[in-house]
Amino acid sequence: ALLPKPSADSIHSVESEVLALKDSTKMAPMFDRISKIWEHAGQYKFAAFYTAKAGKLESSEKKLTFAGQFYLQLMESESNPSVQIWEAGEAVSCLEQSLKINPNNEEAKLALATVYVEGTGETMKGVQMLLAITREKPDHIPANLLLGRMSIQSGQFDKAVGRFETILKQEPENKEALYFLAQAYEGKGDKKKAIELLEQCKRVVNNPEFSKDIDQHINSLK
Repeated sequence: ALLPKPSADSIHSVESEVLALKDSTKMAPMFDRISKIWEHAGQYKFAAFYTAKAGKLESSEKKLTFAGQFYLQLMESESNPSVQIWEAGEAVSCLEQSLKINPNNEEAKLALATVYVEGTGETMKGVQMLLAITREKPDHIPANLLLGRMSIQSGQFDKAVGRFETILKQEPENKEALYFLAQAYEGKGDKKKAIELLEQCKRVVNNPEFSKDIDQHINSLK
């Protein structure tokens, strides 16, 4: 069973209340309650689904953004490709609706760009959104991080270095930026610099398991 009996009973009772309602605007708080029950039971797909339903009914920018980010997180950790495609589609639907309400919602823009890049295969669409964010805010950390990672994937190592260095000027101990900057230097053939950055990353992360993996990688570069 997906839910323990008390939670299932709670959902059935809320669903009965929803069915009794004639006014759809009053349904949103009910969907919020159902979402909380699912979330509490660790069933996040259902929680996201009901948050999205509430957000769409209320045209709530905040709830739609939250539901979109929720679906994005699920998509990123999903192992089943067909479920992943469904989660990406749901995320896009929520985030696009949120941006119709407020086109300047930066969180929604970033999440939508990430879904395009990682989930729907519309990479260029995502890249254009990220570039628009960095044109307005050249120091924007999450957008630079994603653009930097994509530069590595496409073999544009100099561009990647620029992105990660922009981040490290603001956050010298940003773990992801240190790790990916090491990858960019490795791609450029500068093993010495890559090793130096990996050692730095190891100190910042300070986790024995991670250090073990990094040491193996450093040895392979020597």
